[in-house]
Amino acid sequence: MEFATSDLREFTDSLILTRASRHEDWDALGFQAKAGDRFRRAQIRYVGSGATGNHDDDRRIIPSQGFTFSNMMLPPGAEGPEHTHHDAEEAFFVLEGEIEVGVHRDGQVEKRTLGYRDMIVVPAGVPRSLKNNGDTTALFCVVIGARKPQVPTYPETSAMHGISRD
Repeated sequence: MEFATSDLREFTDSLILTRASRHEDWDALGFQAKAGDRFRRAQIRYVGSGATGNHDDDRRIIPSQGFTFSNMMLPPGAEGPEHTHHDAEEAFFVLEGEIEVGVHRDGQVEKRTLGYRDMIVVPAGVPRSLKNNGDTTALFCVVIGARKPQVPTYPETSAMHGISRD
């Protein structure tokens, strides 16, 4: 890794992202509201821009070298629609609340509820979905194993199928 500056203190500071410097981006997935308000959720970016769009101009994030890391806020009743990342695995690690994770295959879905410090890692090419069935906002980490993940696809069984980002 190359140092961005010759000053070690400045370089070290450039590697740290604090809670105070983050913000909840409720618009990152705003296009999904076309399928209903239940898909409203916030992304809080740390490393890379994830697969939610091009956020390369966000100078508060550390550019990705090989993965993306963000937090997601999922209000009560909110959902992350069924989608597939074809190029990378995706991990969800719960920090607060609970999320129901669905793993989809051949018209079937297996659901599991994850709580504090629970995690699921979904391989590339496997459709997945999320839902907050609780009465408090869920906060969880999202890690995608690619420097710049491809935009996910939405299968015909997804509420997002056929809805564009425009």
